[in-house]
Amino acid sequence: MKAIKQVDVVISAEGHALLPNQVKIIAAIKEAGNVKLFLTRKKTLVLILSRLWNVDDPKSLKKIFCIRPPQNVITLNELTSLWEKKTGKNLERIYVPEEQFLKNIQEASFPLNAALSISHTAFVKGDHTNFEIDPSVGVEASEVYPDVRYTPVNEILYQYV
Repeated sequence: MKAIKQVDVVISAEGHALLPNQVKIIAAIKEAGNVKLFLTRKKTLVLILSRLWNVDDPKSLKKIFCIRPPQNVITLNELTSLWEKKTGKNLERIYVPEEQFLKNIQEASFPLNAALSISHTAFVKGDHTNFEIDPSVGVEASEVYPDVRYTPVNEILYQYV
């Protein structure tokens, strides 16, 4: 709490295994009342962060900042198809019905059940991208800074081919 009271910006880069810590961080930020910007992302975009250091920017002041460029919101099937196109190889796809996936989660022990639950939320339900951003509390990066070029997933894949 003492450290949070001394800063305007908090960046939390904790992974899924430490997610409960993030809840504690958010509670401390709310209690401190002085934090102007809270970012939670494993990998942040340098250009966006450099602009956000101006913590008095009214576009992002006291807002949840989501980095979700529209051209990068694609399904796992679309990503797989892009990879196949870039490599010229077809990948074997095994479809698991959602009911079976949920059964697998229930039957698995920790930590596998946690990983499967997160995978279900992200890849089956799409909860990491399938939500509206309430403009009274949040902003999307590409709308706030439209002049920043976000690298599309299609181009990022070239690094791995």
